[in-house]
Amino acid sequence: MTVTTAGPVDEGVLDVVVVGAGVVGTAIARELARYRLRTAVVEASGDVGDGTSKANTAILHTGFDAVPGSLEAGLVRDGGRRLAAYAREAGIPLEPVGALLVAWDEEQLAALPGLADKAKRNGYGAARVIGAGELRSREPHLGPGALGALAVPGESIVCPWTTTLAYATQAVRSGAALHLNCRVTAVRSAEGLHVVDTVRGPLRTRYLVNAAGLRADEVDRMLGLETFTVTPRRGQLIVFDTFARGLVRHILLPVPTALGKGVLVSPTVYGNVLLGPTAEDLDDKTATGTTAEGLAQLREKGRTIVPELLDEEVTAVYAGLRAATGREDYRIDGRPDRRYVTVGGIRSTGLTASLAIASHVRELLADAGLALGAPGELVPVRMPNIGEASPRPYRDARLIAADPEYGTIVCHCERVTRGEIRDALAADIPPATLDGLRRRTRARGGRCQGFSCGAAVRELFGAGR
Repeated sequence: MTVTTAGPVDEGVLDVVVVGAGVVGTAIARELARYRLRTAVVEASGDVGDGTSKANTAILHTGFDAVPGSLEAGLVRDGGRRLAAYAREAGIPLEPVGALLVAWDEEQLAALPGLADKAKRNGYGAARVIGAGELRSREPHLGPGALGALAVPGESIVCPWTTTLAYATQAVRSGAALHLNCRVTAVRSAEGLHVVDTVRGPLRTRYLVNAAGLRADEVDRMLGLETFTVTPRRGQLIVFDTFARGLVRHILLPVPTALGKGVLVSPTVYGNVLLGPTAEDLDDKTATGTTAEGLAQLREKGRTIVPELLDEEVTAVYAGLRAATGREDYRIDGRPDRRYVTVGGIRSTGLTASLAIASHVRELLADAGLALGAPGELVPVRMPNIGEASPRPYRDARLIAADPEYGTIVCHCERVTRGEIRDALAADIPPATLDGLRRRTRARGGRCQGFSCGAAVRELFGAGR
């Protein structure tokens, strides 16, 4: 088991280096860890899932509205089944709440049968058009004027933070190396190998996988490839307090446009409600700040969808960047002659498709000549539960009796205990920052945003490092 955050990284000759420890990169590492390979993941940040993977709408998609016949459609369909099963196995919070694609005018209403037909062409036959009466009975707090909806019962909500951490933890426990704070600066060839230069030294590898997300085009160019350009598409979101949870029963989706799925209202596995995202094409791949204009746009949309939502307390606002490439499909390409696989253009459905993408990349590596051998069993993982659908430690009398630290609440907004913080700090991949601790425990993520518990959490974080 190897996780490094500082010092030199030269490990001799590796079989595979994966660039990027987001949800896709860690899924690929987990898949390769089944085999007797020397695999390493390099990540520029100090934590896994610290880029696009941490800031999304956290939906487990059915793929009902993907482009039929596209690579994305097939991988989302397969990946959704895989991740649902894996979530049960690994303890990842997941709730099958279903989705409603709401029509607000006659044009949108007329589009619903076509979307139902598209779902069938994507292998999803459970979607059906419902009228205004049934829609209102399902979502009584919906704003006035909704004419009908496409009901998609298979859509779910999931925890993106725990998913990425589970993949990375299982990969590391099963033999993969994870190098954090390890930004790639160049890729060159020497003696028939890829030499991946990083800020912590070079890594030599026979095969290379580019899962660098927003930087995937830059890594491609390091190998002399000009296949696509990533345009960061910013999505701003508003998080409403848990008191708003009773206003929303399903994922409420708009009829999609060319820019994406549009602004939605969705419950989360943490018990609160999301409104967003915006869709703003930018030049800056680091522009993850929110704007007054973007938040005002979201509030205007939210006032139409669920008017009462705007009366609820806002817990947080945030923004994530998605990797748009100008094509409505993933950019996954194997180059056998280069012993190289690009995994680019992975949009918001990448969370859902992650396990299927990993399997697909494994096949591309095999096609490029990587000798896999027989797969072995992965070391099992069971992640700490931070979702509301299952009992959390503060409610578990037996657990508290065995260890009173699970009965000592530190963050009262999110009911996070000393035991959970202690466990996160002692985990295989501990948090490098307070935000990383929040993603693992929810500490400082509630109504007061750490105003009450911040000092205590910082003290525990400092003592546990």
